[in-house]
Amino acid sequence: MTTGSKSAKQTMRPVAFVNARLLDPASGLDSPGGLLTEDGRILDLGPQLTADGLPEGAEVVDCAGQCLAPGLVDIRVQLREPGEEHKETIATGSAAAAAGGVTSMVCLPNTDPVIDDVAGVEFIARRARETKRAKIYCYGAVTKRLAGKDLVEMGLLAESGALAFTDGLVAVSDARVMRRALSYASAFDLLILQHPEEPRLTEGGAMNAGELATRLGLSGIPRAAEVMMIERDLHLVAMTGGRYHAAHVSTATAIEAIRAAKRQGLRVTCDTAPPYFALNEVAVGDYRTFAKLSPPLRSEEDREAVAAAVADGTIDCIASDHAPHDQESKRVPFAHAAAGGAGLETLLPVTLELYHKGEAQLLDLLARMTVAPADLLRLPQGRLAKGAPADLVLFDLEAPARIDADRLRGKSKNSPFDGRPVQGRVLRTVVDGRTVFAAEE
Repeated sequence: MTTGSKSAKQTMRPVAFVNARLLDPASGLDSPGGLLTEDGRILDLGPQLTADGLPEGAEVVDCAGQCLAPGLVDIRVQLREPGEEHKETIATGSAAAAAGGVTSMVCLPNTDPVIDDVAGVEFIARRARETKRAKIYCYGAVTKRLAGKDLVEMGLLAESGALAFTDGLVAVSDARVMRRALSYASAFDLLILQHPEEPRLTEGGAMNAGELATRLGLSGIPRAAEVMMIERDLHLVAMTGGRYHAAHVSTATAIEAIRAAKRQGLRVTCDTAPPYFALNEVAVGDYRTFAKLSPPLRSEEDREAVAAAVADGTIDCIASDHAPHDQESKRVPFAHAAAGGAGLETLLPVTLELYHKGEAQLLDLLARMTVAPADLLRLPQGRLAKGAPADLVLFDLEAPARIDADRLRGKSKNSPFDGRPVQGRVLRTVVDGRTVFAAEE
């Protein structure tokens, strides 16, 4: 499902990125140097790259001391195609990804029709090849039509290119079905991703349960809904030996349960998204629908716990949780608004806040968005190494900016970070050695 063709790659001339600050979380590299790409792969890198001269005809990109890192690997994106192209398309989502430094992304199967057969997987692969920007992969559904009952043919879909399996925005709520899914997946060593919310506790809820929800007169979603589902699933993981991933964790209690499961040696991983360590429920303000997310924004205590778990590695990955919506879905009363926020272009700068505030190390944060998600899904991307795919992001670590939702390149503008000041700006994005985004001067 990669962009471009082999013949196109073979005709590309070498590109030398010089005067860069090389950042590679996989190896711990953080030093001045340069990097050379050829035929879509990294040919060489290091501080002495230009000592013996460059290949004849090589294009030279002067990085002017800015950060050169592996392109971001975003493992939770909704591209809305097929079925809801008025909210986003593969083309517009790819443009947003490129502007955000995302070189690989994995889309959820909650399209129309659902990605629960080989035809759905092949459709995404074909559209990705046609778009030729970010590399696009997909998950297969766990159950047919996301109905939570009959399992899909996971082995067949995996052979066709599905990287893992999830029912997207809904939990696999039936314990027997989830046990069967974990057992079936373990036979092929496949990964099951769960949207961890007990549906009967979240039904009708609009925001985090608590004093603020009561004051606003909104139905609350209790924090227990998340940890209850995760704790149930962890017992099923222990029974089956399956590989399990909890998506967008948002509460301190859920993090503690995952931390304990890891200590026990269970095959458990998790991710979160920037809103859960950068915002809390106060962002809902006066019924601000752009701040209505799923799971909902939590308390300040939970936000601090998520940030700490990102820093210490309990949370393995940071994903954008990109969920674009049209104006009609958001410009309605809060209780009726769709949940979700656009996130591809804000993933890097908002995550860098943890570095600028001294709460996490730079390489650790980059690891959560590059090598860790790549390794989770067994992709070769996410690292600066000889022979690795030449998927790169060049960014200015210190550049001040203010997020402007109206200027987002995706089709929908529903960012919970609209107006937020940040530090960090993507200057160039490279996929298989091709520049797919270059910032205006």
